Amino acid sequence: MLMWPVLVVLSLFLGCATSGGPLVTVLAAPQGIKPDLAAQLERGNSLFAARDWPGAEQAFRQTIASDGAFAEAHYNLAVTLDRMGRQAEAKKHYIEAANLAPGNKVIWDSPPLRGRSGGLTHDVERKSYQDPSYRGF
Repeated sequence: MLMWPVLVVLSLFLGCATSGGPLVTVLAAPQGIKPDLAAQLERGNSLFAARDWPGAEQAFRQTIASDGAFAEAHYNLAVTLDRMGRQAEAKKHYIEAANLAPGNKVIWDSPPLRGRSGGLTHDVERKSYQDPSYRGF
């Protein structure tokens, strides 16, 4: 009899914890990549996980400088820039990552490529002030 209220509270807690939209995170190095590049990418991933966006940005840029054709590095840099509010720059790296990895579903499901521009926190339903029908002033 006492278990029923505990189960209800637990299910409410789990339901609230799992709702919140798609989780966008960084990618690991693919199989067969040079060990030094994989280590650079992992360093950036660790900084990203620690929410050190500037540090992660620097690490991902260093990885790209070592190999400009590394799609996961471009994607991870894009996600980091997006988190920093630099959506225009992030979009360029999302697109570069998609061009380098045409079959990667995670990359192709990134915000700019799934028809939503403006970054991870962009409200696609909100009208732009540039829309002639917008009367927000």
